[in-house]
This record gives sequence, C-alpha cells and structure tokens, in this order.
Amino acid sequence: MTLGTARRAALTALVVGVALAGCTRVKDHQGFVLDPTLVAAIQPGVDNKESVTNTLGRPSFASEFNDRDWYYVSRQTANMAFNTPRVSEQTVLHVRFDEKGNVVSVDRRGIEQVASIRPDGDKTPTLGRHRSLFDELFGNIGTVGASGKGAPTTDNPH
Repeated sequence: MTLGTARRAALTALVVGVALAGCTRVKDHQGFVLDPTLVAAIQPGVDNKESVTNTLGRPSFASEFNDRDWYYVSRQTANMAFNTPRVSEQTVLHVRFDEKGNVVSVDRRGIEQVASIRPDGDKTPTLGRHRSLFDELFGNIGTVGASGKGAPTTDNPH
C-alpha cells in the first residue's frame, strides 16, 4: 500500500467515523432519580412529611389545591442525533398525606398514564360552516345597516 492510498483510507475511515458518531443514540434522565429501596421504605401510617423529605428529598411538585399530595416525577428520554427526544420510561410517585401530615398512601404510575396529544397540523378544527376567502371578504355586503341585523330602527319606542 502506498503512502497516498494509506492517507486516503485513513481519511475515509475518519469521515465515516465522524458521520456515524452523529447517528448515535442520546439518552437523558429528567427529574427525580427513582431508587426502589428508598421508595419501598416509605410506609403509610409510619412516615410523615418530614421523614419523606429526609428519605426522598423535596417533591418535583405538590398539589395546587392542598399540600397533602406530593409528586415525584422521573423520566428517561432517548433520541437519535438531532431528533426530538421521545420518552422511553416515566414514573410518577404520588405520596398522599392526611391532615396531620402522616402518609396515607404511596402510588406509583408508569408511562401508561401519559396522554399523546397531537396538534392537527397548522389548522384548528372548528364547528360551523366552512367559509371561503371570498365569503370572509364580501360576506357582510348588504348586511351592514339592514333592519334586524343590528342596525337601529325608527319604530323603537325608547
């Protein structure tokens, strides 16, 4: 193999390596780091808000309606190169307290609770009749000032 051929082979291998590196899967974690041992340690009737905070830390968020529901959210995402990340795994840990601050229940939900909401392209579907551009532009001709269409009438006793 000549020196020029070796350089071309090395350059080709470098270009292919860089191109393939851009296609690697990127994994990411967002939110609470779920430790099954710590979650199992939270017991209804035994723990309270202080012990839950000491064991799990502060919640991801608390209920807007009262301070008796705490939520710990954990999710794993994955994407290829520059694509939009997709959720591959999600867990929501819901800790409910009574009026005194004692744990009543610990509920764990997964990705099956995630709703997929997809916008309908660049148009919002509406009820009613379809109006064309010309209907929108010229549809009010003749109705402005016509009786019964909002114009004042002369037979109004007031």
